[in-house]
Amino acid sequence: MPGLLDKVKIPEDRFELRLSGSGGQGMILAAVIIGEAIGTHDNRNVTQSQSYGPEARGGASKSDVVISANEIFYPKAMGLDLLLAMTQESLDKYYPDLKKGGTLIVDTTLVTEFPTDDYYGLPFTRLAREEVGHIMVANVIALAAIAALTGIVNRDALTDSVLKRAPRGTEDKNRAAIEIGFREAAKIKKS
Repeated sequence: MPGLLDKVKIPEDRFELRLSGSGGQGMILAAVIIGEAIGTHDNRNVTQSQSYGPEARGGASKSDVVISANEIFYPKAMGLDLLLAMTQESLDKYYPDLKKGGTLIVDTTLVTEFPTDDYYGLPFTRLAREEVGHIMVANVIALAAIAALTGIVNRDALTDSVLKRAPRGTEDKNRAAIEIGFREAAKIKKS
């Protein structure tokens, strides 16, 4: 299997990513955070959209981020370059939207059946529970891993955006989550 860094190419024109999971996992907040980090610190154009409805009560939810150095004339994802699936339901529902050659990243804590052998898996939820003591930072671990693996946004920009959006009193947990995400991504890069 090719290395992730060989596979992920961030084009100048348009890059689409979807963060998906279940309602309550913070996928919409994660998309806002990464969009803000890219738009504010990396001076690229970004749009973010999300699904609402019954997803807010636990069904598959998604939030899309479209990134471009140029103007974005259509803000919705048309063909995903990267899909993060935090649950089996979200993987099953959104995998068909991943374009051929796109990158799939899954939370192996909650995803057990895969439509392809071409994916990158990390146990985001388990790491959040065991190392930080709270599963609510699994989304931040996933963002940090995506940032480290793709170079889509730098660590300082991501950290700044996470800490601006984190509820007061959770800063240390979120810093730990960022550290874990970058650490786990480094393990993937080495292998």
